[in-house]
Amino acid sequence: MACFLKAYKVASTEGWGLEPAGGKRDWMDQTSEKFAYRCLPLVMANQAGWVATCPLNFSANWNGKADMNAITLTFPEGEGACKGHIKSHFGSGVLTFSLPWLFRTSPGYGLWVRGPTNGPKGDIAPLDGIVETDWAPYTFTMNWKMMRRNTEVYFRKGEPICHLVPFPLAMLEEVLPSFHEIDEDPVLKQDFFYFTSRRSANIQKIAKTHESNWAMDYMRGHMPDGTEVVNHRKAFKLREFGGQG
Repeated sequence: MACFLKAYKVASTEGWGLEPAGGKRDWMDQTSEKFAYRCLPLVMANQAGWVATCPLNFSANWNGKADMNAITLTFPEGEGACKGHIKSHFGSGVLTFSLPWLFRTSPGYGLWVRGPTNGPKGDIAPLDGIVETDWAPYTFTMNWKMMRRNTEVYFRKGEPICHLVPFPLAMLEEVLPSFHEIDEDPVLKQDFFYFTSRRSANIQKIAKTHESNWAMDYMRGHMPDGTEVVNHRKAFKLREFGGQG
């Protein structure tokens, strides 16, 4: 059964965006030959959920104090309909975005609310939260902790500022973690050591030839012997939000 994710408009959404998370990152584009995109787990994590985007351009500067007036916000083009959506609400250098939606998910599902995955931002760090959106008639905020005093941090319109990941709330408590010796699974052991020997040989070859020629079996969805994995995922294809924003 599919999980629904409903976004109820509770304030002006002018300038805001709500969309499937993209797979690209500026810093990944800047790696040599865009090498970072060869790491499929990175690319998949980038796309795992939906993002809310910043409604306007602004900057924030924290003076290092704990009071709510310690962050100075500058809106060069004015706040307009977004007035009050971005502020220092908790103090201690925490910058707060008040999202203009109340979210609802299917029974048993909640939202992991976090910063854009693999999207580091200098001098400020996103704070994670888990919200029981299957019952709560309450909105929540996206918060970022400023890390350096007297250092201006810039946000631009359209920049992802909040990553929403639905997941079954009971899932984590149903996991049964345990330790094992790899000798318990001879097939897994054989595949693992075959993989590590190939990887070591490839690293040595790259060191000598300076060619970025990686096997990329995981990216292709191949077992070490070349067998193709059925239903291997290389990307998420998430639905856009329907209806009016």
